[in-house]
Formats: sequence, structure tokens, C-alpha cells
Amino acid sequence: MAGKEQQFTEEKPLLPEQRGADSDMELCEQLMPPGDWKEHDVETPYGMLHVVIRGAPKGNKPAILTFHDVGLNHKLCFNAFFNNEDMQEITKHFVVCHIDAPGQHVGASQFPQGYLYPTMDQLAGMLPTVVQHFGFKSIVGIGVGAGAYVLAKFALIFPDQVEGLVLLNIDPNGKGWIDWAASKLSGLTSSLPDTVLPHLFSQDELVSNTELVQSYRQQINNNINQFNLHLFWNMYNSRRDLEMNRGALNAKTLKCPVMLVVGDNAPAEEGVVECNSKLDPTNTTFLKMADSGGLPQITQPAKLTEAFKYFLQGMGYIAYVKDRRLSGGPVPSASMTRLARSRTASLTSAGSTEGARSRACTHSDSTEGVGAVTQTMEVSC
Repeated sequence: MAGKEQQFTEEKPLLPEQRGADSDMELCEQLMPPGDWKEHDVETPYGMLHVVIRGAPKGNKPAILTFHDVGLNHKLCFNAFFNNEDMQEITKHFVVCHIDAPGQHVGASQFPQGYLYPTMDQLAGMLPTVVQHFGFKSIVGIGVGAGAYVLAKFALIFPDQVEGLVLLNIDPNGKGWIDWAASKLSGLTSSLPDTVLPHLFSQDELVSNTELVQSYRQQINNNINQFNLHLFWNMYNSRRDLEMNRGALNAKTLKCPVMLVVGDNAPAEEGVVECNSKLDPTNTTFLKMADSGGLPQITQPAKLTEAFKYFLQGMGYIAYVKDRRLSGGPVPSASMTRLARSRTASLTSAGSTEGARSRACTHSDSTEGVGAVTQTMEVSC
């Protein structure tokens, strides 16, 4: 594979079960990183959004804006990631804005019977109001699953407002009739948390019935309004295809740098691979994370933080970031410690206009800076 290679090492995995998650509220009430977090309710053309924000816009820097997956909210989806020590070194340079989909935040009131939940397109259409409300010049989005779909849609409609996207577990395709019927049948025979869990976790995680899966089953059941969640779940399953195609004449695709992320054996793997085939390879990074299951930001936050750091550096931000593994002081990006992958793998991008592109990834001891992304990099870490 031509071009530079990224290596990813994890110094200390932060699995929730290793932290002793033994109460229903522990994950949800876990403290956010130090700072003055403020909650807001922002009225948009398609309804109210619950927003949690820290910091103020800093010059021309973009805001880091997140959007969670179905079955989660900003706490359940992003606390482990943003609590990571190295992530806090990054976020202190940016204003951070977490968005909860309507009715999904902790303590949300139940919507009335007959309430028409916003479509996925309308959810994307809510975001310009948030950007304007807080005076953001632009955003770097971090989305998971349904949130990744919303942020991608937002970037397609409002490209000038988006400088970069980190999309985990994105599926750019709408559900077919068979998938829709299977989802409906599952909803009739299973509880809502058990219907949503296969969307969030890999089959290996579900079969092994880890403490992490059990914890999230309880969290989804106890801390998210089930009626509201049902509306969001149905709307996500009614989504249309994202209209992206890099190979067609006048193709419409994401214009900003994009990092696609998926865990090995995750339920979203096929969708992420297809999304990769629809994006411009000159500004797309494809990161497949080993040993991370369906929610890499939860099970491997340190690895994802390191990848995010390089992503921002490639965009020209945070040239100096504290690296606690060295002297404890700031170090230039060109001499950042590389990540050593836990294993190597090859991955074929099915459906790519370039044909099958199975590329084996090998270790590298290079200390060159990552710089701007110039090609699609398929990396297993």
C-alpha cells in the first residue's frame, strides 16, 4: 500500500468491566472530564435538542461536536472516550458540544402519543441551528451509528460548516423490505433493549454476555425513556440511502477529511466498508480496530484517542500535544510516539470502484509525521 502508515498502541485499555461497573447508574453518571459543562435546550425548526457544552469558541478553531447512536445518549456513548486522559489533552484546545437526539437524554420527558419523531434528514437539519446558536465557525463531528449517519447527512447538505468527520459504525444504506420486516418481528418478540443490543455489539460480545453488555442492557432499560427510544429506533430503521457516489459524473460525496472507524466483527462492518467505497480516497482514512467489538470508543478509548489526535494533526490542528509517556511536556507532532498495532490484517473494500483492494498492513518504525491524509488507509490496530 502506497503512502504513510499509521500504527496504534494502547498503553492501558479501559474496559468498563475492568473498572468494576456494578451499578445501573455508574456508566451514565460517570463524571465528565474536568471543566464547566453546561446543559442547554436549543429550539430548532424540527423540535428541541438537548445540548451539553464545555468551553467557548476559540478563534477560528472548529468545535468538536458529537452525536450518539440509537439506544444511547451522549453520556453512554462518549463518556469513556472523553474521560480518557489523552483525550482531555486534546479537548482543552477546543469547545466540545455533545448533542442528544430528541427525548434520549437522561430524565427526558416522554413524548405524547402521536408525536411524529424527526426523520434522519430533519435531525441533520437541526444542527445548523446549534452551530449558529453557539457561534461556531465550523465543526469537527464525531458520530456513532445513527449519529454518524446524521453527521454525514449534515456534511452533505452544509459542507461549509464541517471541517472533518470521525464516523464510527456508519451504515450509509437504508433498510430493505426484508430487513425492515425482520426488525419489526424482533420488536414483537423481544424487549426493546434486547432488540437494540445487536445493533450496538458484536455477536461475540453478545454470546459471551460480558459485563459490558449486561451493563448497557440495564442502562438502556433504566435510563432512557423507552417510548422515546422506540420512536428514534423506528425512524433510524426507516432511513434512506445516503446519496454518495464518488465514481459517478458530478458525484456527490463528503468533501471534508473523514476517518471511518469500525471494530472487528462489529455488526456495522459491512456498512462501513461500503461507505468507504463511496468516499474520496484522497481524504479518507479507514480504521478497523482489533479487539474492540461493536463500540470502539467504549472498549478501546485510548486507541481511538490516539487516532483522533493524528486526524486533527493532519488537518493542521494541535501541532503540540502533551505526551505523558515521554517527558510529560509538549512534544511536536513529528516526533509523536507511534502506535504499535496489536495485530495486522488485510481488508477488502467490497463494492469499491477501484475493484477489490485487499491490502496487508505491516508494522513500521517510521517516525515521520502523519501530515495531511492523501489516500484511503485501511488499518487494523
